[in-house]
Amino acid sequence: MRTVDRPAPAEYVIAVCSGKGGVGKSTIALNLAVSLAAGSLRVGLLDADVHSPDIPLMVGLKRSVPATGWQLSRAGGFDHTSLEPIEQFGIQLMSSGFIVSEDQALTWSADLVGPLLNQLIWSTAWGKLDFLIIDMPPGTSDIVQDAFRVLPDALAVVVVTPQDVAHLDNRRIIAALKRSGIQLLGGVENMSGLHCPSCDSHIALFPPVAPERSIWATGLPLLGTVPWSAAERVPVGEPVVLAAAQSRRGTALREVAEAVRLAAVNAQSGPSKTG
Repeated sequence: MRTVDRPAPAEYVIAVCSGKGGVGKSTIALNLAVSLAAGSLRVGLLDADVHSPDIPLMVGLKRSVPATGWQLSRAGGFDHTSLEPIEQFGIQLMSSGFIVSEDQALTWSADLVGPLLNQLIWSTAWGKLDFLIIDMPPGTSDIVQDAFRVLPDALAVVVVTPQDVAHLDNRRIIAALKRSGIQLLGGVENMSGLHCPSCDSHIALFPPVAPERSIWATGLPLLGTVPWSAAERVPVGEPVVLAAAQSRRGTALREVAEAVRLAAVNAQSGPSKTG
């Protein structure tokens, strides 16, 4: 049962998660949102990694003036603390990086970060959305738990790289999400290898993960693989699916977005959650 007495901010809420940092989770979330919007869908992207917000930099935005204070609520609740999202690349964006400056640390304790996350979710004037993509912080922190607590019908996508340690950390978050009854749509393998432009061959970037140690051994569906490319030059502040649309990465990211869209539609129309 929903713990917040209000409708979800979008028809489909997709939480992009990972048990490990540095796997390109924010890149997947951003390109997923932009790809969905390119298909004439109304899409919002919430940067829920409130302590380390990267989405503003990735879309070419930054706040230079340090914040000296922030009002978490007013009388009347979240409806009276409206936040205006920023539109970029056809999507609605909200991030704590629009509240504090680029070089300013958000050093709030968990009892304050929780209300901030609620404010970013419920006070943002998203408008009518088809999809809300949430870029989660890595691991199973209070922020992740709070997000799923107030959005229990959110669907999870797990991002992993082909490394033993990445699969280990993601097996942990998969187990935690299943215990909480969160429905997992599947996983995306990022940095799945490098295509050599000279010899036209595939180069693995990491030693292979033993099948029994991988997240795929848990039965998690593979939604797609996204290769790395040494040849493409994507400017800072532009999503790959726009700046290098015809590249192997750009094509793979669009295919992942379509796989996520179809999985979300099928999940919502299914008879029940299966975890």
